[in-house]
Amino acid sequence: MSGTRNDTTDVLVVGGGPAGLTAAHELARRGLRVRVIDKAAAPAVTSRATATHARTLETYHQMGILDEILARGHRVANFSMHMRGRRLIRFGTDYSELPTRFPFTLQIDQVLTEQVLRDKLAGYGVAVEWSVALAEFEDTGDEVVTKLRHEDGREETCRVPWLVGADGAHSTVRKQLGLRLLGDSTEKWLIADAHIDLGLPRDSLHWMHTGRGTILLVPFPDEGKWRVLDTADATTSDEPEVVRARLQRKISYALRRQVEVAEPSWISVFTIQQRMIERMRAGRCFVVGDAAHVHSPASGQGMNTCVQDAVNLGWKLADVVRGNAAEELLDSYEAERVPVGQLLLGSTKTATALIALRNVLAPVLLPIGLGLLNRLTPAKKRAERKILRGMSGLAQNYAASPLTMPEPRPATDGFTPGDRVGCSTETARESAGWAALCEGMTDPRWTLLVFGTADEDQLIRIEKHYGDAVTLRRVGGADLADPGDALARSFGLAAGGIALIRPDGYLAASTTSTAAPEDLLAGCHLVARP
Repeated sequence: MSGTRNDTTDVLVVGGGPAGLTAAHELARRGLRVRVIDKAAAPAVTSRATATHARTLETYHQMGILDEILARGHRVANFSMHMRGRRLIRFGTDYSELPTRFPFTLQIDQVLTEQVLRDKLAGYGVAVEWSVALAEFEDTGDEVVTKLRHEDGREETCRVPWLVGADGAHSTVRKQLGLRLLGDSTEKWLIADAHIDLGLPRDSLHWMHTGRGTILLVPFPDEGKWRVLDTADATTSDEPEVVRARLQRKISYALRRQVEVAEPSWISVFTIQQRMIERMRAGRCFVVGDAAHVHSPASGQGMNTCVQDAVNLGWKLADVVRGNAAEELLDSYEAERVPVGQLLLGSTKTATALIALRNVLAPVLLPIGLGLLNRLTPAKKRAERKILRGMSGLAQNYAASPLTMPEPRPATDGFTPGDRVGCSTETARESAGWAALCEGMTDPRWTLLVFGTADEDQLIRIEKHYGDAVTLRRVGGADLADPGDALARSFGLAAGGIALIRPDGYLAASTTSTAAPEDLLAGCHLVARP
């Protein structure tokens, strides 16, 4: 292919869904020139994914879009299980081991999340170009030459430095890079969105056994509207009225009382896929989100993982393009995100089995087991914490990342490099230091915390040579007050200690040694400016 270099674009993002929009947002807010294309004629109008977990809410805060997201969503903090007209158990949310300022799951239509992201992108002068498809591309080593096909048949050759494939499970980018989705597909499920006269609390998901299958009910922000996930009778040929009547019959049977189900506004039958690729980068091309891995919807991980992929790539690519970091920083993208995909394949497979509950003995054993668990409070609390560790995203860490520089200190001394840096609502309310640090995480740069006294000349040099990439904050001083030493205790650092926090809120390094701050920055591939 041949063509003229597009000097107005640093990164071409293929795909206008949550992964592509998030990647574009993170690039654009760091000053990069971004172009987003999508072969669809217009944005999707159906709800699709709905669950936004706690770690993604923290990420939305860092991105500066949290308020708009929260205003459109509905908070859920419980999981209830029903059988034969009885509620067997109601799991709560015990975040005591995973402190966060957002101890809940937010139910929000994916279409609404995408609208928020598009609106924010518009503020940076970026609009999704609909009906523009990526036909083919070539990575020459110095740039990526792409051929774009417009709705009217016109072809455009666009030469860009970097290409991000966020074009979904049938990704053109992934296929042309020769990256294969490995894994398997299993059973078929049905999803329907409908208003239901249910009479159940809307602060909970509701799982119910229907005789020969199971149903999961998820509340929408709209009053009376529910997402229904049916693990049996997933037939593509049924008319909406047939689906409505069947769901009404099943839910009424499970609850042992009559419920009224309205005709669904959306119905989708799908085969559960558990697949991922082993590489997420090839030269100047990357894949993010569903283009790299597809999961069962059982624990609502799909969109959350898309967002985390896109954020992880976004700040790294921006630092490289802006000259703040060496290109080696980009190698950490797949080094960190491929293992996450592998873990999710296991956890979502387990969640799928638990939701479907195919065991023929389940109707007998489940009431007994859950009844016992209900009476054993400590055991129930342990179960709640285990569920949250697998679902919330808060337990995710990058301890094994090439960007993480471990310091040999006991974990009880504070955060360990690779950990997510966060606190509870109570801590943020009681500690001015923590409140300021959390608010400061909206800064798109790295954060270097210096505890107590330090070589002031050295810090001035860091601000001069790394200021575009790093914000320097003196803990306990004018930069970041720390009354009561709350931050010092949380990080396990006394005077002279240093902590380096990545732009995505994970701790890269924490040291009480005499290591120079410049050494920590260089270890993360950051480059000093003249």
